Amino acid sequence: MAADLQQRIRWLALHGVIRGLSKVAVRRGQDPQARLIADPAVRADPAAFADELRGRGPVIRCRAVLMTVDHQVVNEILRSDDFRVSSLGAGLPKPLQWINRKTHPGLLHPIEPPSLLSIEPPDHTRCRKLVSSVFTTRAVAALRERVQQTANDLLDDLERESGVVDIVERYCSQLPVAVISDILGVPERDRRHILHFGELGAPSLDIGLSWRQYTQVHEGLVGFNEWLGGHMDELRRNPGDDLMSQLIQASQAADEGSRLTDRELQATAGLVLAAGFETTVNLLGNGIRMLLETPGHLETLAARPELWPNAVEEILRLDSPVQMSARFARRDVTVGGTEIKRGELVILHLAGANRDPEVFTDPHRFDIERDNAGRHLSFSGGRHFCLGAALARAEGEVGLRTFFERYPDARLAGQGSRRDTRVLRGWSTLPITLGTARAALGS
Repeated sequence: MAADLQQRIRWLALHGVIRGLSKVAVRRGQDPQARLIADPAVRADPAAFADELRGRGPVIRCRAVLMTVDHQVVNEILRSDDFRVSSLGAGLPKPLQWINRKTHPGLLHPIEPPSLLSIEPPDHTRCRKLVSSVFTTRAVAALRERVQQTANDLLDDLERESGVVDIVERYCSQLPVAVISDILGVPERDRRHILHFGELGAPSLDIGLSWRQYTQVHEGLVGFNEWLGGHMDELRRNPGDDLMSQLIQASQAADEGSRLTDRELQATAGLVLAAGFETTVNLLGNGIRMLLETPGHLETLAARPELWPNAVEEILRLDSPVQMSARFARRDVTVGGTEIKRGELVILHLAGANRDPEVFTDPHRFDIERDNAGRHLSFSGGRHFCLGAALARAEGEVGLRTFFERYPDARLAGQGSRRDTRVLRGWSTLPITLGTARAALGS
């Protein structure tokens, strides 16, 4: 009972108060921050919301934060030493921050230190350097072969199906789970746990969660933290050839000042799951949906498969799996003609920046031959540029190309449903009629 009460209090501090105030603000006016949290129309159509904001200038001052959808401003802030990353609850009023600290359950969280997403140099430099020594170009290339084999196997299984399948459940989620499991050294028997934890934890990046969402996220974090502790101990006793075993060994062999603590190692594993699973599920689901709605692009890709990498960049630009990020000002600074005071929080609407007409001609059009599609900011930028960007691109390219080569007659079989998240954007269900399968290339 006491634990449940503590979680209720924590939910109120982190989410409940902000959620309630945002709902009131949405009814009374047009505060962009409140709409971002509590307006279902914004979740349904974030592009229209970004266009509204764009007309109000490069930087918009909301009731409690600043916000920008301007590509140049977002790009500048991501790369600027005048700003630092945020963490869960850091932008709350002081009394709510105090409650957050007092009720903290001690669980690892993807946007709390020591996660790479929430730390700055020198700790960030030390951690990222060691992680980068393992997540090399060569390692990603080897994982690409695993992505291809897994995609082939999953599509082989789908050949036994007739009628309608949920492609998110049967393919888009299964492919990245296999890759993440390979990275973390997860045995086959435990992979269903990884899938379950990833699905429960998807809303963990959002603010203003409902009590139901919060309890699901908490369940996922508890389960993953408990499983991870035992798994890391096993990797230390019996290391494999997976990247997490290599990271543990690299840390043990490093100079004392360069090593990762046990908590930092676990936080890295948690980030691999949080950043590498749900985002890739969304990339695959978004891509399949967009391409099925534009059969002319599929015909072009069938005739010119060399366009697949650029098609993935355009999918990342137009329907970004990660919609936004945030930064605190370290000092008084002027950006985009707006004075930002030390300690003020700026919401960076990545998805809006990716549709900036000053950078992308006809920005709402899906164009797989767009020559600057790769200028999107979906992987963030600067020192916090996504470590897994190359792997995500490989999973997107291989996963989408292989699906449409095997099932060129696939068709949408219903509207599907979007995930109930705001920072992450993707499909939770996507019904597909597969049609007749072609033989796998090389078989």
